[in-house]
Amino acid sequence: MPEVLFPWQQVAVSGPSMTPTLRHGDVVVVRHGSRIRPGDVVLARFRTLPDRLVLKRAVRAVDGGWWLASDNTFAGGDSTAHGVADVAGRVVARVRPGTPRLIRRRARARLGGAGEPRST
Repeated sequence: MPEVLFPWQQVAVSGPSMTPTLRHGDVVVVRHGSRIRPGDVVLARFRTLPDRLVLKRAVRAVDGGWWLASDNTFAGGDSTAHGVADVAGRVVARVRPGTPRLIRRRARARLGGAGEPRST
């Protein structure tokens, strides 16, 4: 990943993959260099798609990166399809449209859908 010049970044949400947490047209604030934990919404790049930034939910650390999931399981485009991703930063707030709100970590029990790799 390229060196980060500023610790904060605004990112526009495009697409339905993180509905209902984030909606198309929302703008979020990303904090680079933050500690990432399972359940955090993150800005990342899939290793198979290095030119595309995505907003997804971190599920678990894998092979020096993260397994990511979409909140909207019908939208796809998560680690089930693209594999491990490298995280650039953590989403800390939605600033537009509507009222600003913090983005909270999702409880571990609600993570891990059909696309999450299983330990044997």
